[in-house]
Amino acid sequence: MNSSRLTACAVLTSLVIGSHALAVEGDPARGHRIFGACAACHSLQPDQNMTGPSLAGIWNRKAGTLPSFTRYSPALKSSNIEWNDKTLDEWIADPQHLVPGNQMMFPGIRDDRQRADLLAFLKQETTPGRAQMAQQGGPMGGMTGMMGGNSVANLKQLDAAERVQAITYCKDTYIVTTANGQQRKFWERNLRLKTDSSSDGPEKKAPALVRAGMMGDRADVIFAEPSEISALIVAKCD
Repeated sequence: MNSSRLTACAVLTSLVIGSHALAVEGDPARGHRIFGACAACHSLQPDQNMTGPSLAGIWNRKAGTLPSFTRYSPALKSSNIEWNDKTLDEWIADPQHLVPGNQMMFPGIRDDRQRADLLAFLKQETTPGRAQMAQQGGPMGGMTGMMGGNSVANLKQLDAAERVQAITYCKDTYIVTTANGQQRKFWERNLRLKTDSSSDGPEKKAPALVRAGMMGDRADVIFAEPSEISALIVAKCD
């Protein structure tokens, strides 16, 4: 075999290997399970942003342009990438390789089959109208809700045990009193004070106590806006 034919074979081989992931037919059901690793940071509901932007309608959207998400890295906003089968596959394989300097804390999925499965699930679940269908009990509605499609709890309606009435602080301890009269004590590093201004956030002056930690020794107090935090917490030692 002469050198030109060897070169042609080498190029063809590299193209076949490079496009292998895109040629693999994905399974949405398997992809749904893989999405569990993404659900902590990404919702499937339109404009329901979490640590990362909502993935609803991501196909054919330019990277870094979802108007309701304001925390894109400069690297992603200037990447001039349009999300499609190829670019999403490359992004999921290695985000830093595709867009150096982006802020996504995810090392990537190297397995071609797993990426194909995840892309098949995302393509199915992020099409316009799909999230609303899932909310109303579509084919994957129940699972999608658990895995991030509706993963942010609505804090507008709270039980008395979840509605915070007072917080006192003494030495290294927060004492949280809820509307049912119960008091919970938390080490200062185990109680996180957060805000949620979204439609799912608490009503003003009605912060929510959200339990966390397997031992029940941790919690979040979520306020409607930052100004409520210092106004509610009182330094007091009995």
